[in-house]
Amino acid sequence: MEIMNQIQNLKKIAKSELTKNDPAHDFEHVMRVYRNAERICKNENGNKKLILSAVLLHDIIKIKNQKDSALKSAKQSEKILKENYFLDYEIAIISNAIKEHSFSKGKIPSTIEGKILQDADRLDAIGAIGLARVFSFSGSNNRPFYDPKDPFSKNRSINDNKWALDHFYEKLLTLEQKMNTKTGKTLAKKRTKILKIFLKELKNEI
Repeated sequence: MEIMNQIQNLKKIAKSELTKNDPAHDFEHVMRVYRNAERICKNENGNKKLILSAVLLHDIIKIKNQKDSALKSAKQSEKILKENYFLDYEIAIISNAIKEHSFSKGKIPSTIEGKILQDADRLDAIGAIGLARVFSFSGSNNRPFYDPKDPFSKNRSINDNKWALDHFYEKLLTLEQKMNTKTGKTLAKKRTKILKIFLKELKNEI
């Protein structure tokens, strides 16, 4: 019961704090990652309490266009976890998982809890919801859908800071191979197929 109370308290905190985040990193994103983590935990060994806690706090601070959000979220999580009576070793594992989950840092997490958090978060970047998030983020950052002269970057360098479609090749299509767990890889394979179907249809339309 105590564990459930701690998790429920973290959910309330996350819901309150994430109201200022963009739609691609809001509370609904966190809850999708939460459900992904629950699915992965069914087949992978890891401390479920610590994994779900890390999920709830992994985007507690999201700074637009800055790559140190994970580090800041990790530090903020330590304060929140102490206030909610987590043990020191639990706080260390959760904070470290949050710190290491970021795609931009290019790190493989050092714990199974971090690996599951990273897989669960990356799953939300692909599939149908991943498509929605790419273009939601692009709209909020005034990033055009594609380069009209070379949409699929056949004769130019990929630049996903400039073109939304480039993000598929810069990041999204690479995630399946970067999953840490067997369950994560299986789920990612299904979602990656959706991205490839979308790109094939897009080629026909533009």
